[in-house]
Amino acid sequence: MTVKLAVPSKGRMMEQCADWFAARGVRLSRSGTEREYSGAVEGVEGVALVLLSAGEIPRELAAGRVHLGVTGTDLVREKLARWERRVEALAGLGFGRADLVIAVPQAWVDVDTLDDLDMAAAAFREAHGHRLRIATKYHRLVREFLRAHGVADYRLVDSQGATEGTVRNLTAEAIADITSTGETLRANHLKILSDGLVLQSEATLYRSRAAPLDAVDGESMAALLGALGLV
Repeated sequence: MTVKLAVPSKGRMMEQCADWFAARGVRLSRSGTEREYSGAVEGVEGVALVLLSAGEIPRELAAGRVHLGVTGTDLVREKLARWERRVEALAGLGFGRADLVIAVPQAWVDVDTLDDLDMAAAAFREAHGHRLRIATKYHRLVREFLRAHGVADYRLVDSQGATEGTVRNLTAEAIADITSTGETLRANHLKILSDGLVLQSEATLYRSRAAPLDAVDGESMAALLGALGLV
């Protein structure tokens, strides 16, 4: 067997992963063309590179098909129920930072907190006969967050496109989405609730709790984590 390390297959996060590992003496390289989804790990013996979308990596870690993986905190906690039992967070990598937040129209001048949102949702249902819609890609995280803060009389609607545009397009009254600077929210006339931070996310190195390791793999894993300064 071989220790399998999964990193995002494209984009800025892939480049930042490569830089982070290279700074610690471990070089990641893709095999062949950009259409190939495997590669090499130089600097440590017995480790192979697997290139996946960031959204696939939590599933592969949980299933034990890869031993290590770099993906966003938000993706692991959204996609994996009881994520702590399935993966172990080894290190935040210091990039890919973003906040998952609850945002409402700027025109809602009386809605600034989650308590305000709860009251607005109740009033909305009484006025319109249906629940206030919150558009998001993060159903698990948002549902748990709103439940913990006592917000009711809403329903989550799935957003697979530009979530910030759903309010303007009249397909939702509020949103829960990832933001780095808040500029896109402001451009769409939305404001973040003062206590509406659901999660702070960043690129994180995770270890699978399910992936098998024989004695040789265990040595390779220890050597890699030692090179990365994680033991």
